[in-house]
Amino acid sequence: MPAHDEVRFRCTVRGCGSDLLRESARYVCANGHSFDVARAGYLNLLQVQDRRSSVPGDSAEAVAARRRLLDGGFGKPLLDALFDAVAEIAPPEGSAVLDVGCGDGTFLAAIAERFELAGCGVDISTPAVESAAKRHKALRWVVANADIGLPFADGSFRVVTTIAGRRPVDEFRRVLAAGGRLVAAIPAEDDLRELRAALHGNAIIVDRFGPLLKVLDGRFRLEKRRVVRHTARFAPDVLLDLLAATYRGARRSQKDEIAGLESMDVTSSWTLATFRPL
Repeated sequence: MPAHDEVRFRCTVRGCGSDLLRESARYVCANGHSFDVARAGYLNLLQVQDRRSSVPGDSAEAVAARRRLLDGGFGKPLLDALFDAVAEIAPPEGSAVLDVGCGDGTFLAAIAERFELAGCGVDISTPAVESAAKRHKALRWVVANADIGLPFADGSFRVVTTIAGRRPVDEFRRVLAAGGRLVAAIPAEDDLRELRAALHGNAIIVDRFGPLLKVLDGRFRLEKRRVVRHTARFAPDVLLDLLAATYRGARRSQKDEIAGLESMDVTSSWTLATFRPL
């Protein structure tokens, strides 16, 4: 695996922002702020005031459900499209890629391995980052609130990805190296339409790509857009994992209804786009 020389952490204590240097099992900045490396190997840089709940982000149950889905191949069409997008960018071997909202790290680890990149993932969910760190030990994993700021030095990454994650546009721009690219995957209007119809009686059409373009306007220019769509039939156990991974507020009655089905066709649909910084 390539070395991580290009990635430097920044202190997340308010008003600091100094580089963090590794000292044994901790990272320390010039102002004396210290962060221990967790036993699983990740770094928790999330400040108490930068979270809205005591356990922010995906729960351990949601993380486990998503891991089972991805291990079962549910995300393969999207991953193949991500491979194509990164191949078109052609980042040099050993350069760094950041996944913002990395979850359990499945997509980032696959991209880093395929293109021999130094992978770094950030997520606000400790269970997600811990899961990623335990399985993919060669990569770097960080717990932090991307909306507050990305804890990395300027120009650290040749590629930044965000897969249904947060969109701190100015921070994306800051951490991208010269010639770097942003790759964003957004659920398309018909994503999980069958499951949404079963839960709500209809599949409400939601345009998520338009708002993304609006947020990026003036900071990034769209280079390429593609839609990734795949429909397959799934058994109730997989459908329940989809509920756990995507619908935090699903009621018990809704879960029981899904569990009682023999199977259901479900469409996975994404808009995948590559952006150049302006």
